[in-house]
Amino acid sequence: MLHAGVGLSLLAGVPPTAVAQSADILRGRQLFESRCGGCHSLDQNRVGPALGTVVGRPAGKQADFAYSPALSRATHVWTPEKLAAWLADPEALVPGQAMGYRLDDAGDRRDVVAFLRSLATGQPAH
Repeated sequence: MLHAGVGLSLLAGVPPTAVAQSADILRGRQLFESRCGGCHSLDQNRVGPALGTVVGRPAGKQADFAYSPALSRATHVWTPEKLAAWLADPEALVPGQAMGYRLDDAGDRRDVVAFLRSLATGQPAH
């Protein structure tokens, strides 16, 4: 199912990337810190792997982190779309994975992904 904003943008002739660009990077950083920061850091592994360079990285392949067997076998790359799907339902994307948390709100997912993407592109979160 398409996100409502993406579906409406397609009907209006606006590319889906324009919808993604409307995400709030600063809010995404705040959400990351409050909802993800208990297990993840941007630059150090914790219970979960460091996520400062997650966009564009092969899933389950960061050399210095012990992933679940299921995530170690994953073959996808962490694109913004894959990250959004992961945050919506990690178990649906990678059955048997170990993350027991998800972001139910589509806007929250969009903003967290925009924040993580901004780190990869060097776009500041101000």
